[in-house]
Parts: sequence; structure tokens; C-alpha cells
Amino acid sequence: MLPFSRITIIGLGLIGSSLAHAIRAYLPTVRVTGHDASADVREIARRIGMCDDITDTAGAAVTDADLVLICTPVGVIGAVAAEIADDLPREAIVSDVGSSKASVLAAMQAALPRHRIIPAHPVAGTENSGPEAGFATLFKGRWCILTPPEGADPLAIEQVAEFWRRIGAEVEMMDAAHHDLVLAVTSHLPHLIAYTIVGTASDLEDVTRSEVIKFSAGGFRDFTRIAASDPTMWRDVFIANKDAVLEMLQRFSEDLSQLQRAIRWGDADTLFDHFTKTRAVRRSIIEQGQDDAAPDFGRHHE
Repeated sequence: MLPFSRITIIGLGLIGSSLAHAIRAYLPTVRVTGHDASADVREIARRIGMCDDITDTAGAAVTDADLVLICTPVGVIGAVAAEIADDLPREAIVSDVGSSKASVLAAMQAALPRHRIIPAHPVAGTENSGPEAGFATLFKGRWCILTPPEGADPLAIEQVAEFWRRIGAEVEMMDAAHHDLVLAVTSHLPHLIAYTIVGTASDLEDVTRSEVIKFSAGGFRDFTRIAASDPTMWRDVFIANKDAVLEMLQRFSEDLSQLQRAIRWGDADTLFDHFTKTRAVRRSIIEQGQDDAAPDFGRHHE
């Protein structure tokens, strides 16, 4: 039995559009209604037939929904929840896809105190954004972390979990605060480092006569891919999860200082041991199916 028959997606960027495509592909009998705050995005969604219906207001999108998925940047999820409060059916379940959970959960609970809220975070994405960036298999084989609040309805938790399983994801449960700490080191900090390195290279363009950009090797090229991610989304993530990010950033700074000392003093053993340990971590990521082991990170060449 399908967990839901009518799903509303609010926010039709990469994740929202991918959800719409995934539902069409794997849950073809489910009716999908979409809404985006941008009239231009709504027009694109209508043109490509993303959903069964696209509404001009968030309230109109949720009037008969079983499940509402808020796929906006985390900074506005609370405002979206407040906007749909008067039109949301009492029995509907509300979820989201934000990569910061504790502050988002608090905002949704404040806006929707009488509704069932089951926050979620699909750990999947690309550097692309917008309604035409989505694709049905984005979540296949990827983790989706649910962070239900204390006392949440077990049936609602299982329904949301089953939805994600039906579109290809593996489901894990975490406390919201623990999720934010884990994602600070596995996702948020790497993006912050990428943005910083690319910004440093940009500042050096005059000094290097643009050779940093012209002769980008693999490492810098990979950093620029990460730094191409949606700036609005990442601005909101760093503000929403600032405590965990700052804690991980302090730890990273301490580790970086140790490597700096090893390089300064020619401590080859320390460098070798560190690189060996981190190489093993990379191999374990591939073994668990979370990345491609093909040469050159699976890039296709002419």
C-alpha cells in the first residue's frame, strides 16, 4: 500500500524537481502538486510538465495534501510553514529536505503546533540548481536521514520512511542535534572550505596573471564544482547550523595547524600517516556505494 496519494512539493529547485520526477517514475499513481515563490520557476515547471498541478500560492497547493514536502532554503522553511498553516489539512504530515535540522524543526513546530512534523534530509545533490536540474534517480542508493521530534507519531515516521524507500533512498534515524553535528563535518565544512579556496584563487588572479584558473588541476577543479552550489541555500545552512559548523571549523583549524607544523619541520612520517588514514576513509566511502570508483572520479572524456 502506498503511504500517500496526494503529495505537495513547495520549492521546485534541484531537490523539489527531483522529488517530482522520482514520484512520477516510482509512484505513478500519486498526484503531485507543486508551488514555488518564483513566478518564473512556476512557468518553467508548467512548461516541462513537472507536476500534475502548479499553484500560484502555497496555501492553494496544500488544501488536499497527505504529505507536504518543503524544499526551500532552510532560512525560509518556518515562514513557508506559517504561510500554509490555515489551508493545511489537520491530518497531513509535513516534512522538509533541509540539511540543517534542529533550527528547522523548531521553526516548523512553532508555525504548525497541531500538525505531525517529520523532518527529513536526503543526503544527495549536485552542484546544479533550478527546476530543470532535477532528475528521478537523484536519491537512488543515497541516505535520507529522518529526525522526528520526541513523541512523534510512529505511523507518521514509518509513512515518511516508506515514501523515501519507494523512491530509492536508504533511511536512517537521528536526533536533530546529532544530525547537525554529523553534517557539519561531512557536508557543511567541506563546502565552506571549497568556497574559501576558490575565493582565495580569485583574489590571486592579478598576481598569477589568471594562471590559477587557466591551469586548474584536478584538486582545484573539484573544489570549484562544490563551490558552484546554490549560494542562497548555503548562506542559510551556515546561519542555521552555525554552532555545529563553528565547532567543526575549530577542530579542522587545529588539525590544519598540526599539518602546517609537519610541513614546516619536514616531518614526513606524520604526513604519510595522515594521508594513509584519510585514503582509507576515501576507500570506505566507495565500498559503501556513496561514490564512483571509476578513474578520474567517473568523469567522461571524449
